Amino acid sequence: MAAPDDGADGDEPLLAVEDLTTVFHTDKETIRAVDGVSFEVSEGETVGVVGESGSGKSVTARSILGLIESPGTIESGSIRFRGEELTGGNWERHRGDLSIVFQDPINSMNPVYTVGNQIREALRIHQGLRGQAAREEAVRLLEAVGIPDARRRVGEYPHQFSGGMRQRAVIAMALACDPDLLVCDEPTTALDVTIQAQILELLDDLQREEDLAILFITHDMGVIEETADRVNVMYAGEVVESAPVETLFDGPAHPYTRGLLASIPGRTATGDRLPTIEGEVPTPTESASDCRYAPRCPDAFDACERVHPEHVRVGPDQTAACLLHEEVRPRPDGRGDRGRRRRRRGRRG
Repeated sequence: MAAPDDGADGDEPLLAVEDLTTVFHTDKETIRAVDGVSFEVSEGETVGVVGESGSGKSVTARSILGLIESPGTIESGSIRFRGEELTGGNWERHRGDLSIVFQDPINSMNPVYTVGNQIREALRIHQGLRGQAAREEAVRLLEAVGIPDARRRVGEYPHQFSGGMRQRAVIAMALACDPDLLVCDEPTTALDVTIQAQILELLDDLQREEDLAILFITHDMGVIEETADRVNVMYAGEVVESAPVETLFDGPAHPYTRGLLASIPGRTATGDRLPTIEGEVPTPTESASDCRYAPRCPDAFDACERVHPEHVRVGPDQTAACLLHEEVRPRPDGRGDRGRRRRRRGRRG
């Protein structure tokens, strides 16, 4: 299910993902982890992808970078970087242009090599730097991400760094590729709130200084509000809403987005219990023939169980895949669902 996305300025986007479907084949079933996802990222823009665990966010990130391994495969869709299709095997041509910062820095680094050695390896592969030139650039990168006494610490091992320092070092490794697009896959989840704020500020500074585009993946709506220009809300492998961040927070159009926003402390009246979304994200194993959110949706009605919603425009630059925003649609028997608007009005009243 494609989500319309006009990009930031109407020009060719830096990254264009269209109708991307990534599946995992198991002995018992085929899991559609990403199912028809579309969005764009423009030069210098931060685009957020948000949703609960199991929504398909990280698989989307790995698909974009060509990091899907067996039993997974990109089944269909398009991933274009600067207009060039990547899914035909062109990822290697753009390894230096696309870089990723993973969630857990300790698992992203080799414990038996120094931090500087690992940064120098990226510099050698992607920029051709060796010897003293590579060492000086590694020191510069550590200084750029705010690590004090970088000239000494470049010779230390990952276990000698704190959690926040390791995340900064991982960001330095990503920058060693000299990327145009930095994919951040929940880079602050394992950090306390103080260090999280520092990392977010660092990414903001680096974006301005390096002219980076950032794809920021998280389950934290508060982080998205601070970092993103545009937001794509994912649920069960699909994008269910797309909008500029201010629009999304001021007027969420999809019931799932409203549920996520309602769970943010500070958006609920003082003393009130934070609302929750009952149930769990389903694991899609077949192409959708209904609304996957319907079993958990407080606004669901009859048609939600038999019609798969398509994206419709609900504002100048906002789309949502929800039957609440669609016109009367034909039922499978060919007749119009005449009672839908009536039921909807009754539910709201």
